This record gives sequence, C-alpha cells and structure tokens, in this order.
Amino acid sequence: MGPFFVCEGFAFMRDELVRLLEPTVEAQNVELVDIEFAKGGRGAVLRIFIDRQSNAAEGITVDDCARVSHAVSLVLETEDPIKGHYTLEVSSPGFDRILRKREHFERFVGERVFVELKLPQDGRRRFIGALSGIDDQGIVVVVDGQDHRLSFERIQKARLRPE
Repeated sequence: MGPFFVCEGFAFMRDELVRLLEPTVEAQNVELVDIEFAKGGRGAVLRIFIDRQSNAAEGITVDDCARVSHAVSLVLETEDPIKGHYTLEVSSPGFDRILRKREHFERFVGERVFVELKLPQDGRRRFIGALSGIDDQGIVVVVDGQDHRLSFERIQKARLRPE
C-alpha cells in the first residue's frame, strides 16, 4: 500500500485514488503523473499532475487541464472518495516532475534525477545524479562517477532534477 493521506478528517489511500482516476485521465489522451492532497490556509486542495503520454513533443495546454478537470470531477462526484470540501487543481508536472512508474524512468534515461530510498543503501538514502539505465529490477544512477543500482521496491520517491 502507498502513502496514506490524512488531513483534518480526510483519510484515503493515494494508490486507491490513482487507481480510481488514472483510467479517466488516460481516456483524455494524457498521462496521470502524480496526485497530491494538501490542507492550506484556504482549505484542502487535490492536485492532479498530467503530462503528454510517451514522447510527445508538445506540453500540456490549458485546454488539456480543463478537459481532465471536468472528467475527473465527474468521477469524484460519483465515487465520492474524499469526504468534505476541497478544491481540484489540474496542472502540468513542471520541470522537476515525479517519476512514479517504470515507463517514467525509461522515458528520462540520461536525465539528472533525485531519488530517495525507503532505507539506506551504500550508506545513504538520497541520490542525485544521471539516470543511466533501467531494467526489470530497478534503475542505475551515476553519482560522482559511481554507479548505484537502486531497486524499484526500495524507491520512496524520485523526480527529475534539472541543473
């Protein structure tokens, strides 16, 4: 099971929300990159980050965000997975996008990444370097000229880390 979101009465499993919304988002010809739930000064916010599928050259447009927001809103109203009031925001993942699935890592081989592990490996939990490879078990990140093989199951979070 993935991280548990708890926010003044809001409690749900992130992975369950991803499973619920991913088919709807992908039906809009975009990819669900990540979901974030936060309680702020003006109330709770459910943020959905989307990107083009695969190697599409163009970025996310305002129309893409509006289309996904409408489709996701219908699912959220019907399924009602989050009790209470919150605002839905849909946007692009930004320059430091999350790498959540194997396909994300495959797409960004050669890029600079930040990876945080659940438990230390080689005396550290955080690795910043070039994503040099990927296989069925995990990824290879080159830090200061040294290869570090990191298994998918040990990765807590990963994102692009442009210089």
